[in-house]
Amino acid sequence: MPARLEIMLRPELPDAEGESIRRKAKEYFGLEFSQVRVIQVLTLDTDLSQQELEAIRCEVFTNPVTELSSYRPLAGSFDWAVWVGLRPGVRDNPGATAVEAIQAFIGRLLAPEAAVYASKLILFVGNGISQADMATIAQQLLANDIIQQFRIFSPSGWDSEVGLGIIIPKVQLDHQPTVTTLSIDSLETLKRLSAERHLALQEQDAPIIREYYLRPEVQVRRAALGLGPPTDVELEYLAQARSDHCNHNTFRGMFDYHDLASGERLTVNNLFKTCIEQPTLALAQQKPWVASVLWDNAGAGSFDEEWNYVITGETHNSPSNMEAYGGSLTGIVGVYRDPLGTGRAAKLIAGLYGFCVGPRDYQGSLRPHLHPRRLLDGVIEGVKDGGNKSGIPTPLGTVYFNECYLGKCLVFVAAIGFMPKQVKGTDATQKTTSPGDLIFMCGGRVGKDGIHGVTASSEVFGAHTPAGHVQIGDPYTQKKMHDFLLEARDLGYIAFITDCGGGGLSSAVGESARFAGGCEVWLDKVPLKYQGLDQWEIWISESQERMVVAVRPEHASDFQRLAAKQAVEATNIGRYTDTGVLHLLYAGQSCAYIDLKFLESDFPPWRFEADWTPPEQRGLTEPVLGEPTDHTRILRTLLARPNICSREWIIRQYDHEVQGNSVIKPLVGKSADIPSDAVVIRPRPDSNRALAVSMALHPAYGQVDAYHMTAASIDEAVRRLLAVGGRLDHLGGVDNFCWPSIRFDPEKNPDGRFKAAQLVRANWALRDYCLAYGIPLLSGKDSMYIDGHLPGRFGETHKISGFPTLLFTAVSVIPDATQCLTLDLKEPGDYIYLLGETRPELGGSEFYELLGYVGLRVPQTQAGDFLTYYQKVEACIEAGLLASCHGIYRGGLAVHLAMAAMAGELGLEVELAAAAGSAIAALYSESTGRFLVSVAPGDQERFEALMQGSPLLQLGRVRSDDHFLVTWNGQPLIQADVRELKADWRQRFAELI
Repeated sequence: MPARLEIMLRPELPDAEGESIRRKAKEYFGLEFSQVRVIQVLTLDTDLSQQELEAIRCEVFTNPVTELSSYRPLAGSFDWAVWVGLRPGVRDNPGATAVEAIQAFIGRLLAPEAAVYASKLILFVGNGISQADMATIAQQLLANDIIQQFRIFSPSGWDSEVGLGIIIPKVQLDHQPTVTTLSIDSLETLKRLSAERHLALQEQDAPIIREYYLRPEVQVRRAALGLGPPTDVELEYLAQARSDHCNHNTFRGMFDYHDLASGERLTVNNLFKTCIEQPTLALAQQKPWVASVLWDNAGAGSFDEEWNYVITGETHNSPSNMEAYGGSLTGIVGVYRDPLGTGRAAKLIAGLYGFCVGPRDYQGSLRPHLHPRRLLDGVIEGVKDGGNKSGIPTPLGTVYFNECYLGKCLVFVAAIGFMPKQVKGTDATQKTTSPGDLIFMCGGRVGKDGIHGVTASSEVFGAHTPAGHVQIGDPYTQKKMHDFLLEARDLGYIAFITDCGGGGLSSAVGESARFAGGCEVWLDKVPLKYQGLDQWEIWISESQERMVVAVRPEHASDFQRLAAKQAVEATNIGRYTDTGVLHLLYAGQSCAYIDLKFLESDFPPWRFEADWTPPEQRGLTEPVLGEPTDHTRILRTLLARPNICSREWIIRQYDHEVQGNSVIKPLVGKSADIPSDAVVIRPRPDSNRALAVSMALHPAYGQVDAYHMTAASIDEAVRRLLAVGGRLDHLGGVDNFCWPSIRFDPEKNPDGRFKAAQLVRANWALRDYCLAYGIPLLSGKDSMYIDGHLPGRFGETHKISGFPTLLFTAVSVIPDATQCLTLDLKEPGDYIYLLGETRPELGGSEFYELLGYVGLRVPQTQAGDFLTYYQKVEACIEAGLLASCHGIYRGGLAVHLAMAAMAGELGLEVELAAAAGSAIAALYSESTGRFLVSVAPGDQERFEALMQGSPLLQLGRVRSDDHFLVTWNGQPLIQADVRELKADWRQRFAELI
């Protein structure tokens, strides 16, 4: 008998969730309420007795000190009430956890069809609020109609005895699973099927697929199994396998590069191979610390004699663009599974994030699916829940605002793992599948959520993007699976492991079968969330929290017993073979039979036209500016700008201490409120050896030249590591590309050739600067199609393309964490130095953007010159000669002098006339290769001797008060108090902390 349990905080206690909704209603819509309170609702569709219901209310779900609960309505007086619940089929994490809690308490399993559904009833008190206002709040703040439903109640329409009633969002599919044969009698038919089924097949792939099914030998083998033309399972599988998301067709493609200025023409074949794989493999030969690269779910580097670290990066743009919370949550828990699926499984020790979104206060005429304010709040919360609820620290991230990301936001996620070098006497980075190995699916079950995720990610976002590719991650289920698999690894049960991410089983099993040489999968054995899924849906669903594990037959029983002990579902769904074929069956009937080598060798590379127009010929010039008269005001304005100001309100939401491994934390300084150059974590509590991790991205520079954008990002990531104590002899990289559509179309994508050339140039820079700095690329990801079509004020639509964007993550091993440095000025009287040359390079800078310009002279990175003094910086830190060290990044020297002063809460006095040819360049140039360091008077002589021959300039000294003084030939340029600068830096998002 269904029952509804309502739980709320006692009325005398503050309701933090309600207060957050009240604040957002005012901030988002200007609607003021005197009070908002939230009632948690659990709808129990179970066979529990009345005694059991009362027992779980009191003993499981209610804290009697802080909460009230009842199976009768709790709502008192209100002006409006809004109920919000999930739609049928959407993953309900609180509900699923409630079922486990009930079963643990009553000591028995509930019936298979039993379920608990979690929802909320929000009570609003406020005058002058209309039903239309409440509809706006419900639609644009409380619920996302893709995954949620809502109901609005007024006092006059509310029955205090009945309340909500019983709402059960149960999936009921009155459908018999059916395999459908699809005719491909012509290319036009196949293209139509691709459009109708959202397959996103590329035009050059369609004839190859059709030709395969027309081969006589293929038809004979298929006929013997009762198969003829392709089934829906097969076409869906081929679409997943050939998607740009899974197969990286763009990076493996052929580019006809044409420099329109010089007339030079080049054929660039396979950017991945020539710019990523070849340089990395060459560097790996020179660097014995590289343990595993470019073949597994993540790359691995040596941490010490007993352990490897594992690192990878991902994006989750399309799902987050549609459902911010679910998309980012799925992204972060999904990337966590990559280290877990690397080698024979790594423990998760850190998660990272990066968000590129529209301005939070956007008030323009375009109407994105989610306003940037709501979108950013959602992706922040998703990553927060993915890490905090998994017991994984989130110590590092970055956020970048620009209107170009209104069309499609970017959600970067990354993960770091820790893995023993040996498991049962064998190399833990190595794994393979063998004929006879059993295929186990572990963790979550399969549902309709997450269907067409990778194909949707391989298209431009638009009105017809299917909503089914949005999933809701479940950190609790994944945490249990994580712990189970690590124990199974140590017991030697795992022969091979990989995650069920993009493409679901089709990708995880299809790719792992290539090692053994074939597979046979029994789709009717796959555990489902509900009955009625077609076979193709089971095969390609991206439902979360799943791993595929190859287990030797002799270990299968022990593996399953361990899974049961850990309350993790582990099901044998097939076996690996050496037939050369991927063979899928359902209830003994064949529904797919495809040669593995067909996907490996039969498809030609995609081809792109790439026309490069240098910035001068695109009309970019340097602005003609007179010398400003108020540099103090400029600095204070820059500090308050979205891409420089404090992000403490975001950082504080993430638990970076959960595993107790932090050394240099995300926020440093006297008040622990200034972002560190990089973070340092200590994976082993019994060792001072540590990992330093940094991130950098410069989308604005790509407006001038993506080559220099990439170079600047790599150099910044390196400097950030050096600033905290990283080592040049151990630099690993993760390249994460997000690019707008590059295929030329005169109407739909007229600048496609230029975007393609930008991609080529960015990869050239990646190759050049990784080789120059000695950075093997341990992992990486490319996500294309960061475009969207948004409605405008007159009903028209606008194509909005994001800036070509590269997020570069770098990692280094620090032998002794006690030598790490932070950026804050330490003591009055310390000397302040500028290391590195400041050139008039303001193209794409924050200063030019403030004035409405792009500029021409983008920072150019001279890696060879820089390395000569980078090595000396490393030596100075090792010798303990620096009191502080900080790279100079976006905003230029003025901004980063302020950062060091604000961190130390100390003033400074510096003279800049010798730093550059003009005050504008000295203060605001973003030239790469520069550091700001402070040195104690007792170390000055040794420091200057060690740095002899380097571009070093003593600027001034640290003051004992908080006065911030910058002069030019002795005349004041900037005068302010440090506390005033910090107030400016904090004020934009101050109310959100």
